[in-house]
Amino acid sequence: MSRSAHPAGPRHADVLPEGHYAAPPADLNQLDPRVWSRTVGRNADGVVTVGGIDVKTLAEEFGTPAYFLDEADFRARCRAWREAFKGDASKAEGEDADVFYAGKAFLSRAVVRWLDEEGLNLDVCSAGELATALAAGMPAERIALHGNNKSTAEIERAVEEGVGRIVLDSFQEIVRVAHIAQRLGKRQRVQIRVTVGVEAHTHEFIATAHEDQKFGIPLAGGQAAEAVRRALKLDGLELIGIHSHIGSQIFDTSGFEVAAHRVVGLLKEIRDEHGVELPEIDLGGGLGIAYTSEDDPREPQEIAKALRDIVHRECDTAGLAVPRLSVEPGRAIVGPTAFTLYEVGTVKELPGLRTYVSVDGGMSDNIRTALYDAEYSVALVSRASTAEPMLSRVVGKHCESGDIVVRDAFLPADLAPGDLIAVPATGAYCRSMASNYNHALRPPVVAVRDGQAREIVRRETEEDLLRLDVG
Repeated sequence: MSRSAHPAGPRHADVLPEGHYAAPPADLNQLDPRVWSRTVGRNADGVVTVGGIDVKTLAEEFGTPAYFLDEADFRARCRAWREAFKGDASKAEGEDADVFYAGKAFLSRAVVRWLDEEGLNLDVCSAGELATALAAGMPAERIALHGNNKSTAEIERAVEEGVGRIVLDSFQEIVRVAHIAQRLGKRQRVQIRVTVGVEAHTHEFIATAHEDQKFGIPLAGGQAAEAVRRALKLDGLELIGIHSHIGSQIFDTSGFEVAAHRVVGLLKEIRDEHGVELPEIDLGGGLGIAYTSEDDPREPQEIAKALRDIVHRECDTAGLAVPRLSVEPGRAIVGPTAFTLYEVGTVKELPGLRTYVSVDGGMSDNIRTALYDAEYSVALVSRASTAEPMLSRVVGKHCESGDIVVRDAFLPADLAPGDLIAVPATGAYCRSMASNYNHALRPPVVAVRDGQAREIVRRETEEDLLRLDVG
């Protein structure tokens, strides 16, 4: 028998021992503002509203499942990040910095227009994301192209359009981008992504043995230094800086401190060997959000000050001019601004264990629980309830025992088919990673603001699904 297979197929309940989960909240009707978007609340009838519209009205107009994005909150978060990194000439630490929204979190033409209007730049990592950015009118010079294996066509499009930077991820890519730029008569601005030997996830970081990954060129063994040497020699490239990225869902900036120390060390080595001080460093993204009340993310102003202090301290020690700083918050901007609305289909009690609540979506609209064991919150939103809390597992309708949306949560014991429940903090990576598993139709993304709601990504139809099936 295979050591990796469960005798009954995929593991089923993964029943947790008593006490593993948190105690039920004192009030199941209360919505934690750290987890829900800023305009979410309950009206006098106990129905949850967003942007001035109640979820019953939204469900009637747009159906379920659906993602509802709080546009006012999204824009406010863009402004908060931009202001946090905006330069202040009166302060020594106040050099201007660049905020690149990471499009992989969620991207649409409406979102690109909001970013443009709010003064943010945009990071893309595929031909589709680049096409969406350009179609929505984002100035090419404010776009950065990432990716560990960019195709020739993707690089050509980026160079032709004049993207502000291409982040080089390998020795082959250094030559490839240089050759394409020269052929097109351009000199392309580039950064080199380095693997600094630091991996940070949530509250812990480990400072060794993380070169074993597909992204970046390792500092170890002088590989990053050699990449810099090669890039500086090629006429088609203008090397403007170094890029690093240390992880995701990070609440503690300690890992950034180690990364900055190593990146600045490389900058010093470049200056000493080549007589060049590169003008930029990008510390990447990965900054965390609150998925549950247990999470405690830091505010943009606090993060900006911490990162600036770290870079200034390291540059002072190395005797370098402070380079222009870039960051890439994607999840931290869009993640908290949306929730997914579901209709309850069945409620199945397993005495002594838990109650399974099946909804009309699942892993096709949120793969993160199955893929990463991600934790989410959930609430009954179509009414208030004074019923006792019941330990619940919210599951989808797909033919997988791992089709879990919220692994452990407390919902009212009077929950019934037809009720609406919502999972907050689903703005990042849910629609982006959505699939047609079981030929499910991907849900719409609906922007809500000031009493108005509109689809910015429409719901898929059976016609959409069959259009790609050539028979």
